[in-house]
Amino acid sequence: MDSLVKEQPCDDECPVKKTAAIIEGKWTTLVIRELLPGKKRYSQIQRALTGISPKVLTSRLRMLEQKGLLTRTVYATVPPTTEYELTELGENLREVLNAMAEFGKNL
Repeated sequence: MDSLVKEQPCDDECPVKKTAAIIEGKWTTLVIRELLPGKKRYSQIQRALTGISPKVLTSRLRMLEQKGLLTRTVYATVPPTTEYELTELGENLREVLNAMAEFGKNL
């Protein structure tokens, strides 16, 4: 068994549990996936994720910002422009999403 995944109870300090708490929930991993190539505006993310409601998208973006996985930059334009970009911590999820993509190819 991999050294990072141990045969022990998964308590609050379990790394897998901590990661799952962030990426669980519909749309969260897809929002992260959309930001992997680089900065995107809110409208670009929403267009890319067919079916996501504005309320859910806003909720996911706020949560990811609070967890330190992305930054939000608001530009003083009319109307205001908001861009989102993954932080270094958020970029670390690239390998996780790549592993999920590889797994999904086999389904």
